[in-house]
Formats: sequence, C-alpha cells, structure tokens
Amino acid sequence: MLTSHEALAWYLEGVRTHVSLAGPAALAVRVRPDGDVIYVADNEADRLIAEEFLPDDADRVIRVPWQVSPAVAAAEQDAVPEASVARELRAARAPLLPGERDRYRRLGRDCAEVLTDVLRGARPERTEQQLAATVVGGLAARGIDPLVVLVAGAGRLAFRHPLPTAAPLGQRAMVVVCGRRSGLIANATRWVGAPVEEAPILDVERVFLDATVPGSRLDDVFEAGVAGYGRNGFDAEEWRRHHQGGPAGYAGRDPRAMAGVDDLIVTDQAFAWNPTAPGVKVEDTMLRTADGWEVLTEDPRWPSVEHRGLRRPVTLPYG
Repeated sequence: MLTSHEALAWYLEGVRTHVSLAGPAALAVRVRPDGDVIYVADNEADRLIAEEFLPDDADRVIRVPWQVSPAVAAAEQDAVPEASVARELRAARAPLLPGERDRYRRLGRDCAEVLTDVLRGARPERTEQQLAATVVGGLAARGIDPLVVLVAGAGRLAFRHPLPTAAPLGQRAMVVVCGRRSGLIANATRWVGAPVEEAPILDVERVFLDATVPGSRLDDVFEAGVAGYGRNGFDAEEWRRHHQGGPAGYAGRDPRAMAGVDDLIVTDQAFAWNPTAPGVKVEDTMLRTADGWEVLTEDPRWPSVEHRGLRRPVTLPYG
C-alpha cells in the first residue's frame, strides 16, 4: 500500500500527489498481483484523471468520499504498509530510468536558471523576504513547487536553515532552494555578494563525491566525507552542526546520509551533498553515472571554477 508523496510520484511516473504542500497525499495505491487499484478523494478524482493519470489509470480508480482518507480506504487486513518495505522501495527508485533522468535534467537546469535570474538583480538593501518572494515566483512560473526556499543575509549566516526574515541581505547572502516537479526534487545553494575563500569547502565536497562509488555503502561514504572537514582546515566536528545531504530524487534526501544507514549506492543515482561551515556551503543536485558526475543544477551563466575536474559554483558579486 503506497501512501507517501515520494512513493506515489515515483510509482505513477511523476503525478502531482498533493493539494497542500503540507498535507497528505490525495490518493493511495494498492499494488496487487492482479492489477493496481488507485484510491482517490472524490473531489480530486476528475482533475487527476484528466490531467495527471495515464489513460488506462482511470479504470483503476476507486473514488473515496472527501471525508475519508484515501490511505484509510486503501487499507485492508492483508495490506503491507509502505513503511515496512521502505528500504526496498528506496532501492527500487534509486537507479533513475532514462525518462526520469531527462526530467531531472530539465528540472535542475530550470532551478539553476531561476537562481541566476533572481540573484543577478539582488542588492544589499533588499530584504531576505523580498528575495525569497522573487525566487518563489520564478520557480512557480516554471511549474516547480517551492518546497524549501531559505535566505540568510550577512547578519544571519550562522543559521544553517535560515527561514527568510525582513532583515537586509547586506554584504553577503545565501539562498537555498528545493524545487519539485514531476515528483523529482532538485536542491541547490547559491551565494551572492562579497567573495570568500571557497576552495576548502569545495575540497570537503570532493571527498564526499570521490567516496560516492556504485557498490559502496552510504554510511561508509558519510564517514569518509565528514573526515574531510578536519583535513581541509575546518573544525573536525563541524559535520555535527548540520546534516550533510545524501541521495536525492523523489524525496529531498532519500535517505539522509548518516551513520548506520547502509543503503547501497548504484549507477544513475542522484545525490545532493551539502557540506557547510560558518559562512560557506556548497550544494548541487548531481547524477552519479558510470563515467562520473553530471551536475544537474547547473547554469553556464553562473560564475564557477574548475575544481578537480568539475565546474563548481562560486559567489556571484552584486551588480
């Protein structure tokens, strides 16, 4: 029984499963040997059939009264709840199919272009909320759900998850987006304003990237990556102050990397590592192919440097 946004969007090939971004899915799926059954809230069924589902899906729909949760309606005594096979489902959706990779490339490019377009117009006197509003508008105009939009001006760079406020951007600012379209989520961080030395945090990121090899375990990659902080001039315990990212795709992190999470890495899997320290952070969504890394959230217009064989973003000056 599939009930989460990430599992449903993956299984139904990118359908929009939400009404409220903060609410539960408007449908559930019973996966059966004799054919799937899709339970849909009655007040959402016509729209989903007309705009989201494949033509054959209409015959599989069971309409559920709006006052009954589709997940409750789909539950039967013999149903296997999604949570009990979470690991197997993550493994199933980890290797992205060709169509998924193409959708992800378009999404990543669009997110990166929105950040370039918006931050080119950023000024120190603008507020975090004004900048966030422009980012949200740019994402929405391209059909992207703004799941996360964070902005930290110069006075709030100590916060790793800075919800936007009325504070001015000041001399240096960070913007973080997590944008979802067709079920897939692209994650990226960009900086604008005064430049800083970014090579050390890029070196930490490179430790994570080099350790992310198909066949490796996620917790081993995490252990290797966090060891990179001390070797590159940061406090060796810096990793404890914020999560480091991990596999990406139909969830912001699928799953978040940490000790004891031993999922195996596969070819054509997406990742968004995000090493961070005071005043610096790097984050892009990338595809781990058989040949190496493909950066999905890339815009050639954004300033970058060649860092150990990969173009990486640096701070965009004001003006």
